[in-house]
Amino acid sequence: MEYQPVLVKTHPRPSSSKHNPESRYWRQFKHPLFVKEYAPITSIHFSPSKPHRYAVTAATRVQIYAPRTQRITKTISRFKDVARSANIRQDGKLVVAGDDSGLVQVFDINSRAILRTLDAHKQPVHLTRFSPLAPTQVLSCSDDTTVKIWDIPSQTAISTFTDHTDYVRCGQVSTSNPHIVLTGSYDATVRLFDSRTGQCEMTMKEPGAAGGAVKTPVEQVLMFPSGTVAISSAGPILRAWDMVAGGRCVRALSNHQKTVTALAFNGSANRLLTGSLDHMVKVYDVSTYQVVHTMRYPAPILCLAVSPDETHLAGGMADGTLSIRRRQYKPEEADVTFNLTNFIGYGTTKTNRIEHKPFWDKDELRIESRRMKRLKEYDKLLKAFKYSAALDSVLRKQVPPTISFSLIHELIHRDGLKAALAGRDDVLLEPVLRFLLKHATDPRFGDIVCTIASIVIEMYRPILGQAPLIDSLFLRLQKKVIAEIRFQNELIKTSGTLAMIFSSTLLDSKLSNSSIP
Repeated sequence: MEYQPVLVKTHPRPSSSKHNPESRYWRQFKHPLFVKEYAPITSIHFSPSKPHRYAVTAATRVQIYAPRTQRITKTISRFKDVARSANIRQDGKLVVAGDDSGLVQVFDINSRAILRTLDAHKQPVHLTRFSPLAPTQVLSCSDDTTVKIWDIPSQTAISTFTDHTDYVRCGQVSTSNPHIVLTGSYDATVRLFDSRTGQCEMTMKEPGAAGGAVKTPVEQVLMFPSGTVAISSAGPILRAWDMVAGGRCVRALSNHQKTVTALAFNGSANRLLTGSLDHMVKVYDVSTYQVVHTMRYPAPILCLAVSPDETHLAGGMADGTLSIRRRQYKPEEADVTFNLTNFIGYGTTKTNRIEHKPFWDKDELRIESRRMKRLKEYDKLLKAFKYSAALDSVLRKQVPPTISFSLIHELIHRDGLKAALAGRDDVLLEPVLRFLLKHATDPRFGDIVCTIASIVIEMYRPILGQAPLIDSLFLRLQKKVIAEIRFQNELIKTSGTLAMIFSSTLLDSKLSNSSIP
């Protein structure tokens, strides 16, 4: 009769968040490349058009990186002061950036020539953005409390908003309406402007911002592509605002320990990434606002960006480090748009399965060749009836306990457990006792541990007192069993108390229901 290998039994274990599809997807962004700059990196922006070059702003220069090689292809350094918030236009041909002197400059990305200079701001300009739907317009937000929309061909401001009362350092033009502008300010307000009326149409404040309460500056704002919901960060708190309902705060999230300095969507805008001064980047599911993944960085995060094709995740840090994490391009992405939804659902539907058709004739007799399975070490020893050696082979540290206990079950079935445990000196007995100590309180293996411990105690009771190490291991096992019995007794008492509470509550509810006419 052919030898049957040991059947390894599986035991249900609590699911771990480390191995869910979300984590597996974000863990594909690996092999981080660290580039050290001599000043904090304040902005990263990927070009919306292929090949998705990205602009990195640090100190008095803007550097353009090639995503394939991660090398600098262009350096723009024609700034009078510290550069801010370089942004690449939709077609990938122009770059706009502000600086601390108050200038807004538009550059040709290839020649690096200055095409336009906009100088109406009197204080540093911390944010510049091209309008997604109106490529000849630029948004700028300044420390002089003003927000401007510029017409590039005429170099004039076509709209100026002055409702903020403090620094304005974040803003965005709606991706669904070129006339709608969302801004956040150090006056603790998020405002929605309409360039057609030139007025502030909506003001959103944190609940405690009114009156004499301490105001928390708004560091970042981000609008959903639909234009119906906006996200803002003030201190460590994220807030979601329903703009259809008049700017009502529908959710406040406090998963970070320090100020949130960066907000970004993934390519399909179904995940929100947040970066903070606490060195953490968190990924939220926008449908539930639950954290689905967390990444740790070596320094405080100042800016964050995901490439439109979701192959690059870039983060800029306060110590001048640029981190670029890459996800490997996969063959199945050549013909279909591959995103997070495809990844999580990949391999679960019939359309993803490839059916292989037989290449032989229907009437042809085909003899299948069976490949012999290579036996594990413990199976070879068990096949040779070397029970003691087979047990020793599964008591090693790197062997999973499911394999160890499956082999012990097989030894019990063969009536060979006593033979495997017999005739051991203190050196060979030590791993058995350590194994029992490790799994004595594991509910999956409690019964079989008791069986093994009873056999060991019965066999080796006469030698107690001869080896100090063995004596100490037996004492530790005794203490662990006593502590586990005490813990189980407490659980029984607690279970009884809860049962009494539940039964009395149920009785009261029945009485109250019966008293109602």
